[in-house]
Amino acid sequence: MAKLIYISGGQRSGKSSHAQELALSLSDNPVYLATSRIWDEDFKKRVKRHQEDRGPEWGNVEEEKWLSKHDFTGKVVLVDCVTLWLTNFFFDMKDEIDVVLEAAKKELDSLLKQDATFIVISNEIGMGGHAESSVQRKFTDLQGWMNQYIAKCADEAFLMVSGIPVKIK
Repeated sequence: MAKLIYISGGQRSGKSSHAQELALSLSDNPVYLATSRIWDEDFKKRVKRHQEDRGPEWGNVEEEKWLSKHDFTGKVVLVDCVTLWLTNFFFDMKDEIDVVLEAAKKELDSLLKQDATFIVISNEIGMGGHAESSVQRKFTDLQGWMNQYIAKCADEAFLMVSGIPVKIK
């Protein structure tokens, strides 16, 4: 049975650093599950730099949407991040948030059937100002609902504030 540790917070709140430290405290060879789509050459260089910064002890899996198709049995897996993962569904499914939410929940449920420890990073994007466009509002709603679902499924949950993990569950 899976163990789920959820880490959320704002941009540059320390989510990734905390998650990486936690993963390394639980395993000598954790897996970094990157959900980002490579949009351009500049982003490709950024991804490469992040991979090199993590070091050789990390396994690396790149998967835009179908996380559960990989076998992580017995592993500690850092999923970075829900926001980029949802973005991939959102654009592929033409911003139909009900359809996206259902697909993302189903995929998370499939992933959590594996006997592994998952550390899942997400962003709290609804804590700032009100979104200006209908697309932004739809995505903010989607992100908030998915964050709630993940937190509900989680064994432990943390909110990162200025580099400090605040345990909320």
